[in-house]
Amino acid sequence: MLLLILITAPFIASMMAALMPANARNREAWLAGGVTLLGLLITGFLYTQVGAEEIVRSEFGWLPSAGLNVVLRMDGLAWLFAMLIQGIGLLVIIYARYYMSPADPVPRFFSFLLAFMGSMLGVVLSGNLIQLVLFWELTSITSFLLIGYWHHRADARRGARMAFTVTATGGLCLLVGVLMLGHMVGSYSLDVVLASGDLIRNHALYRPMLVLVALGALTKSAQFPFHFWLPHAMAAPTPVSAFLHSATMVKAGLFLLMRLWPSLSGTPEWSWIIMGAGVCTMLIGAFTAIFQHDLKGLLAYSTISHLGLITVLLGIGTPLALVAAIFHTVNHATFKASLFMAAGIIDHETGTRDMRHLRGLYKALPYTSTLAIVASAAMAGVPFLNGFISKEMFFAEALSVGSAQNWGMSIAAVLMGVFGVTYSLRFTYVFFGKLPDDLPRQPHEPPRWMRFPVEFLVLCCLVVGIIPGLSIGPFLHAAVTSVLGEATPYYSLAVWHGFNLPLAMSFVALIGGVAFYIWLRVRYGLIQATHVPLLGRFNGKQAYENTMLRISSIASLLEKILSTRRLQPQLLLMVVMLLAAPILLIRPISLLALPANGEFSWLFAGLWLMGAICAVAAAWQAKYHRLAALSLVGGVGIITSLSFLWLSAPDLALTQLMVETITTVLILLGLRWLPPRIAPRELNITTTHRALFRRSRDIVIAVCAGLAMALVSYTALLRTPSEGGISDFFLTHALSEGGGSNVVNVLLVDFRNFDTLGEIAVLAIVALTVYALLRRFRPAPESLPIPAQQTNSVDPAAGQTPIQQVATGYLRIPSVYLRLLLPVMGVMAAYFFIRGHNLPGGGFVAGLIFAVAIIVQYMLAGTQWVETHLRLRPHRWIAFGLLTACTTGLGAWLLGYPFLTTHTAHFTLPVLGEVHLPSAFIFDLGVFGVVVGSSILILVALAHQSVRSHRLPATTAPAPLNPQQETH
Repeated sequence: MLLLILITAPFIASMMAALMPANARNREAWLAGGVTLLGLLITGFLYTQVGAEEIVRSEFGWLPSAGLNVVLRMDGLAWLFAMLIQGIGLLVIIYARYYMSPADPVPRFFSFLLAFMGSMLGVVLSGNLIQLVLFWELTSITSFLLIGYWHHRADARRGARMAFTVTATGGLCLLVGVLMLGHMVGSYSLDVVLASGDLIRNHALYRPMLVLVALGALTKSAQFPFHFWLPHAMAAPTPVSAFLHSATMVKAGLFLLMRLWPSLSGTPEWSWIIMGAGVCTMLIGAFTAIFQHDLKGLLAYSTISHLGLITVLLGIGTPLALVAAIFHTVNHATFKASLFMAAGIIDHETGTRDMRHLRGLYKALPYTSTLAIVASAAMAGVPFLNGFISKEMFFAEALSVGSAQNWGMSIAAVLMGVFGVTYSLRFTYVFFGKLPDDLPRQPHEPPRWMRFPVEFLVLCCLVVGIIPGLSIGPFLHAAVTSVLGEATPYYSLAVWHGFNLPLAMSFVALIGGVAFYIWLRVRYGLIQATHVPLLGRFNGKQAYENTMLRISSIASLLEKILSTRRLQPQLLLMVVMLLAAPILLIRPISLLALPANGEFSWLFAGLWLMGAICAVAAAWQAKYHRLAALSLVGGVGIITSLSFLWLSAPDLALTQLMVETITTVLILLGLRWLPPRIAPRELNITTTHRALFRRSRDIVIAVCAGLAMALVSYTALLRTPSEGGISDFFLTHALSEGGGSNVVNVLLVDFRNFDTLGEIAVLAIVALTVYALLRRFRPAPESLPIPAQQTNSVDPAAGQTPIQQVATGYLRIPSVYLRLLLPVMGVMAAYFFIRGHNLPGGGFVAGLIFAVAIIVQYMLAGTQWVETHLRLRPHRWIAFGLLTACTTGLGAWLLGYPFLTTHTAHFTLPVLGEVHLPSAFIFDLGVFGVVVGSSILILVALAHQSVRSHRLPATTAPAPLNPQQETH
């Protein structure tokens, strides 16, 4: 339960922060800080178990038959990353409280930050691979929102899109790789995968699976050739940069490689892919960082370099290299977060981050400057700081790669160290010299608590660098043991190991970095450099932009060929595809095989003949009279409903009949939106011939597509159900396990209620979308009727909408009598709803019946009378339905059962006796609410537009739409 609180608390707090007023900066910071501190306390409490090499688990049923339960799992590695995420997250929240301007939408900032923190915790605590990928993609979404927080800036929008495109594409590759991994092992459980290393490495799918998983990890951790997105993410606020690039976003890929290290490492393919990408990233990032002029840009490329260093260690594949990788991950998080916050303070106090204009900051910011210098020294690997120990371990592991004659990896390691010292000196140079007089703002020390996070992190760099065994040793050992288990090697975190080759490499890097910095300044004027030597032509951003432009060009070409703003060609393409699909799916022989015991019914054939006549007549009448065509289409729907009833499917027949009623009325309202017909006398011969050809072509294609779908249905009916198949299962278990004898309803609200939940959510989204769109558009003025006050007609239907004309003007039915249909149909809806679990009916049918009852009132009395006497509020119906359905599922989940598990309660009432009430009844009530609300919402939107359009005088009609718009 503690792990569940750890995951859900940030998301709940995120929603609460989003609802806070814009001027409540202190409240949001206290909320975010309190939730994060609670998570830190919970994580710290769990160390008593994790430190004893136990695994803390929480498992909740989801899809146990598919091996997809929600599993939360904390071992030493997950504990260490959870502490980093929440610890640095708490410091970032304190820092952001003073960094963010009151003019910024601060509630949105803390909401996104908390959601991102929860997503990262979900990644590190997932015990199921599919669940891990879901949280993985959620980090891409939330990081997109954080990077694009200042969305009024073009660079923020571009950086957010670039980061999301690269990382989300890698996430899709990871999903495919995880599916392959689960197929290879036979389970998506992380424990099973970690225990199946030999099986995975010897499997035929190992190589493609490894490539896909590596793509996911390398894109997220900004490894070559995907490193270009990280510097452009610097458009985010500095607190976001400090959080994303130290302990969270870019560390997710490294965590994945560490997590799967026991199962995937130990092969030449692993070393070539992981170590190769890491070496390129390490050198390119370090060299490019030297020539940056933006403080955050320098830190971004240095982050890329250090991420490459950790990737190289993971690619080496030895146990000691893994120890060094985990250790340097922690060290990098501490000094890099402090450096980003120091850069943010400099920007906050001076108004610029351009190192070409920054000098002498030590005089104005002595405390901040001292902290930043110490943190940059840790980044450079200066002795007695944490970065020195882990980098020396890296040098030692670089020596173990290859043979005695192969010094390539060692040279690359030293070269990276030289570059690291150089860009660290470049960063610290801004604190010395004479303070400029032309800075945008006069700098001074920031508020005390804004500087506190930097002080704490720099103190950690010093403590770990001086006494690593006492400070970080136990936590590092727990993380390493959780990955390596019994293969954990002996290692020492002592500061002094005597004079050896790794120590010599460290000093060569320090001295070489200083010399290289001085040489660049004297010979090439480093401060005024306008481009990166050697690598300036290799622009990853430009390659990305060119690729996106090429994709856009291809998409535009396909859109030009296949798409149009007219509706008819799009429908033609869909019907042609519908015609082609059955031909590819059905064998011709099966279409000619008649059932051995088939019986021919003239009555049923006559029923279908009537339906075919209605369909053809509707196509013919559509040319002359749309209302008649709509009535004939309704006849086809009724024939379809009777066909379902003939084939012993009363639930489908009821649903079809109600759907046909509602859609006929809605389409009738929508007829006002269509452009007027062109009179035949206005058409020339060429146009007439073209129209005749088009209509002939369309009717031939439509008939062929209809026949193809009929053959598909016929072929499906010929199939003999296998014994013990899915049909037998539902028939056998509907009453015993679902508590109802109506198999169709039990299937919808019990066995496959998760599908039903998704369907009603889609229905609600469609209704809200239609409502939103119809608020923006108006019918074409040519299609508006002449208002009643402008005509001498005595027709009682004049001045009414078409729906009212059909109901009252033409049928001559007194509306006062038909208003009594509302309570009658309401009782019918209740009747079908209550009986639905055992007899034909249910929430969907009942909702349609009640929606028809409301539609009848609109038909008789019009919009104004109905909304005056009936407070419908369809938005609330939809919200009530979705909330009821979701609450039903969560109730089972909280009681320890899989989501949406149905239970039946038995009550004894004085008069009725024993009554059983299944929870599926409550879920069905939610379905009823969504169906009623969605139907009424679409009806209200159409009715309002029709009445408003009808009442517009001819002189105030809206501007005509162009012909292409009229066809929508």
